[in-house]
Amino acid sequence: MTESASAHKSTLGALTLGALGVVYGDIGTSPLYAFREALAQTAAGGIDRSEVIGVLSLALWALIVVVTLKYVLFLTRADNNGEGGVLSLMALASRATKGKWIVVLLFGATGAALFYGDAIITPALSVLSAVEGLRTVPSLAHLMTLPVILGTTIGILFGLFAIQSRGTASIARFFGPVCVLWFLVLAVLGFWHILQAPEVLAAFNPYEAVAFMIGHGVSGLFVLGAVFLTVTGAEALIADMGHFGRKPIQLGWFAMVWPSLTLNYLGQGALALATMKASEAAGKPFENADWFFLMAPETMRAPLVILATVATIIASQAVITGAYSLSQQAIALGLLPRLTIRQTSADQIGQIYMPVVNWLVLAGVLVLVLAFKNSSDMAAAYGIAVTGTMVVTTWLAFIIAWKLWGWNPLWTAVLFVPFMALDMVFFGANILRVVEGGWVPLLVAAIMGVIITTWMRGRSAALQRTTEQGVAMTDLASALAARPPTIVEGVAVFLTQNPEITPSALLHNLKHNKALHRLNVLLAVTTEQRPHVPLAERLTMEPIDERFTRASLHYGYMDRTDVPSDLARSPSLLTGRGGTSFFVGRNAIRRAANPALPRWMTVLFTFLHRNAADPTAYFAIPPNRVVELGTQIEL
Repeated sequence: MTESASAHKSTLGALTLGALGVVYGDIGTSPLYAFREALAQTAAGGIDRSEVIGVLSLALWALIVVVTLKYVLFLTRADNNGEGGVLSLMALASRATKGKWIVVLLFGATGAALFYGDAIITPALSVLSAVEGLRTVPSLAHLMTLPVILGTTIGILFGLFAIQSRGTASIARFFGPVCVLWFLVLAVLGFWHILQAPEVLAAFNPYEAVAFMIGHGVSGLFVLGAVFLTVTGAEALIADMGHFGRKPIQLGWFAMVWPSLTLNYLGQGALALATMKASEAAGKPFENADWFFLMAPETMRAPLVILATVATIIASQAVITGAYSLSQQAIALGLLPRLTIRQTSADQIGQIYMPVVNWLVLAGVLVLVLAFKNSSDMAAAYGIAVTGTMVVTTWLAFIIAWKLWGWNPLWTAVLFVPFMALDMVFFGANILRVVEGGWVPLLVAAIMGVIITTWMRGRSAALQRTTEQGVAMTDLASALAARPPTIVEGVAVFLTQNPEITPSALLHNLKHNKALHRLNVLLAVTTEQRPHVPLAERLTMEPIDERFTRASLHYGYMDRTDVPSDLARSPSLLTGRGGTSFFVGRNAIRRAANPALPRWMTVLFTFLHRNAADPTAYFAIPPNRVVELGTQIEL
């Protein structure tokens, strides 16, 4: 083996190990509750052998079709220069349609809004379900009252969110090995019980799933909605693709995650069948139970609960990090106002912390835990957020394949219709559980949708008003060339959204200071529909005359914004005496006599605008170089 081949295998192995900890943490903890909840939907009229096999068959084929075929083998190929996730798909589809299809933006915003519902449910459900496992430990069962379980869960969650500001780079290296141990335990427990009831292998026959659905009618749809819990977390396969790459994600799934999940679900079904036989022999009714923890011998349950809790913390960490990354992308793409973003690692640009997102997500998580009080009630809330996101990603992938890859629309539809039909069936099955708790992610998504819509419409209206009331930059430059004011040394950089119009900060500077800098740069910072823009391509310049220059800095939605450093790459722009000053306009929103927005939307946009992060910090501009000048915009 050559040295380069050995290094490649080593890198592939390290990335695969990392992917097991980050990408598969969520779906890897689904066995804690998925089979139990799916079987519970059939319990009203009693549970028999065919129902156990049918539920298992639905679960196994959901893993095969939804995760393996759709996500692992197909959607991992729909990447935006290596980056995945719903906003990356939106950016790719927007580029393919030249930004003319409003439905693409609608899909992207909907997917982003639904993700926040997922982000508050995943930590609450996974950690609570792990802590509930303490009830299966005989020596602790009498101590595990509801207040103790809720208190323990809240303590773990609060600690998890409290350490986010310190960064997770130091502990993330342990995620992969812990998850390897977790998946091995899942596989061993499952295999052990399969040996005791091998008839459970009949679940691999798809006829069992079809027969179950045909025989159960509407109640079968409720079961299907619960079965979907087995594939929650599949969306993380493409969301984290930029961190690990396609091959490590695919290798992790086929080599460890898929076999372990399959064995564990079969093992839970085998234990249920064995328990059913024992109950029938004893003349007792068969009752649904916490099958995952019961698979372990009594002496091993406490260690299993500890391992499960650690695994759920890892799964929660992945979702929290995903919320930061999604928010960062949404801000860069103009879907959300600027928020404070802190780098927590000097080596990894993806290691960020967003205080507002962190504490809002924690608040939502704690409300869910205290409102639902147990994982069974909370499970009903989980599926809608994930199925909605999956519907969105399928539609965006269809647009990409058709418009960007140039596939024949007919054959593209033939390929995508089965995926879309399956997504819609799962979504419909979960919609039936709205009253049980499915309203939670819909409410969160609706709130985020209103915020996104308000911010985008408000920004557009503000820019339009500024353009209508502004002075053309070329006209001002000509007037100042004819009657020049006092010229002072130095470079003035005016941040603006539209470099064709004179920035209000420039007009205020001329009005109050009666002076003009030697060189004045009208700088627009734009985000492109790709994850990264090479350093050499970021800065473009267009001279107006000897005093004025238009400049544009182009960033990808995954790039870190650093305006001074990128401007300094131009050898002559920021040189000379007098230094460089950055002028920023502080806009105050006022309601116009002829309003551009509904009153409630203006109020909300004003609130968002006022509480947006300081632009100088967002653009990495040193505070001692900034001059802020206020102005008013009537909307």
